[in-house]
Amino acid sequence: MGRGRQKAKHTKIARELKAYSPSVNYSALERELGHPASEEDQYVDKWADQYADEDEDELEKA
Repeated sequence: MGRGRQKAKHTKIARELKAYSPSVNYSALERELGHPASEEDQYVDKWADQYADEDEDELEKA
C-alpha cells in the first residue's frame, strides 16, 4: 500500500471516530460511580480507637 492510500485510510478512520457519538445513559453511570447519600459514613477506621494520636499525647503532657 502506498503512502497516499495509507494516509487516505487513516483520514477516513479519523473522520469516522470524530463523528462517532455514542448514546450514554448518564443516570446509570452516576448510580454506578456515585456514592449513596444515605450511607456517607460507610467506611469506619477500625484502628482509630486503639491508638491515640501522638499530637494528642503531647498536648496532654504539656
